[in-house]
Amino acid sequence: VQALDGRPIAVLGNYSLHYVGGVPARVISADYFAYFASHLGQLLNAQDQFPPFVGILSNGTSGDVNNINFTDRGPRREPFEKMRIVGHKVAEHVYQALSTIEYRSDLTVDGRFSDLSLAVRKPSDELLQYMDDRKRRQAGGESPYHGREMTYTDRLASLANSPDEIDIPLQVIRIGDLGIAAIPFEVFTETGLELKERSPIGATFTIELANGSYGYLPTPEQHELGGYETWMGTNNVEINASRKIVRRLLSMFDDVRGPATSKD
Repeated sequence: VQALDGRPIAVLGNYSLHYVGGVPARVISADYFAYFASHLGQLLNAQDQFPPFVGILSNGTSGDVNNINFTDRGPRREPFEKMRIVGHKVAEHVYQALSTIEYRSDLTVDGRFSDLSLAVRKPSDELLQYMDDRKRRQAGGESPYHGREMTYTDRLASLANSPDEIDIPLQVIRIGDLGIAAIPFEVFTETGLELKERSPIGATFTIELANGSYGYLPTPEQHELGGYETWMGTNNVEINASRKIVRRLLSMFDDVRGPATSKD
């Protein structure tokens, strides 16, 4: 978004990468998203303007994407170093793309908001009994079977005491011929790519962890493969949740589909 005189007002970017991390203990950080916003303002020579330029980077579908090479982790980096590298690289690519943008003043905006009921995953009595036994064994000095065993136990107990269903907020926005989906989970890339392919609006992207945070959202196929993101307590809702969410969002996009240049 820019002013009539060309002054940059705001940029919304979207990038499908898990947060980078690498901060000292007891430090709260906005991670590479903040480095992106700061560096983009510098590249646009807008860091000292008033009203201030607003650079925004949203989390894309990155529930199963990070930039850690587990076969070769490379040299240890200083605190904040890796997030700075990532944020600056993304900002520089966005800055290059800005030169190709066609600015228009006749865009229409529309949107929808909807709650979707999803079943909550529940541990079996057998599993709860097993985890209680593991807690007693560790209290007696036995080493844990897995480093996150007690964390998993606590999450199972929380799910067991949760409601059988939860309502999760879903949102779509249309800006001209651009569609934006908002999902309150850590969403897998497969879901984001499916929405891009099936969306009735020209170009579409997804913002994850939007309007809430309900855990990871693996696809049913990923549940069959297993992994940390599919663990009960890491993933809190029914196995087919991603499919239900995609169906609802596509229906919402149908509701807001319209001529990109229509006047109000």
